[in-house]
Amino acid sequence: MRLVCLGYGFSAQATAKALAADHTVGTTRSPERAAAMTGAEPIIVGDTRSDALADALREATHILIGAGLTNGADPFFATYADAMTGAQWIGYLSTIGVYGDAGGAWVDETTPANPSEPRNQARVVVEEAWQTYGATHNIPVAIIRLAGIYGPGRNQFVSLSQGKARRIIKPGQVFNRIEVTDIGAIAAAAARQRAAGIFNGADDEPAPPQEVVEFAANLMGVEPPPAVAFAAADMSPMARSFYSDVKRVSNRRTKQVLGVTLTAPTYREGLTQLWESGRWRGSS
Repeated sequence: MRLVCLGYGFSAQATAKALAADHTVGTTRSPERAAAMTGAEPIIVGDTRSDALADALREATHILIGAGLTNGADPFFATYADAMTGAQWIGYLSTIGVYGDAGGAWVDETTPANPSEPRNQARVVVEEAWQTYGATHNIPVAIIRLAGIYGPGRNQFVSLSQGKARRIIKPGQVFNRIEVTDIGAIAAAAARQRAAGIFNGADDEPAPPQEVVEFAANLMGVEPPPAVAFAAADMSPMARSFYSDVKRVSNRRTKQVLGVTLTAPTYREGLTQLWESGRWRGSS
């Protein structure tokens, strides 16, 4: 198995660790990150085509796309699609934001995408482009739609310790989350099985955001930040936009088809594991 991760970020690193391919390549735009990269051979990419990356893609059996959008488009699709035709599996890490607002109802992989934000509308276009590419070249393509990601170094404990945590109250608001280790397990299972279709990378229990902050503060033995009404909260337009959609995301197909058992089925298990292990600071 030869894995190429287009965008070697938080989720791709967890996937590479879980998959343990014979050879893994990870891309980055930063020479500093390339020098510090572990678990993968680094390839530095820029705005022009990299011959080294094109060669790696031609040899890849499995390709994982974890890079964000650039100007509303996938930064790798148009430039490197011709080099991917020999792959045995392609995985694209997307977002549950493509479902849009469901008024608090449950959604699953059969729910039509109905994104309310332009960035998620662009995600749907990219998802469809990869699915069409897979169908054209007879390559199974898995679209893995991720909920709010947390894990070592990226969690409420860090926010609380830095004084950046906020307890914003919006009645009826809930979010799904997913611990990064579980993202790795889901993507690795899809890669091994060469699974195709849509899979939700989300936990079992969508919960109000203030409850997560309160639970983390209790584990730390500190006072949670004061409650602030959503209408009165000082938030960036991007942060406020996340509260515009309310939905509960089912992970049933992910469990049934891929056979994955989540290590953090709710935020309580995930945060407890991070706190008790000391990994919340960012250690592996």
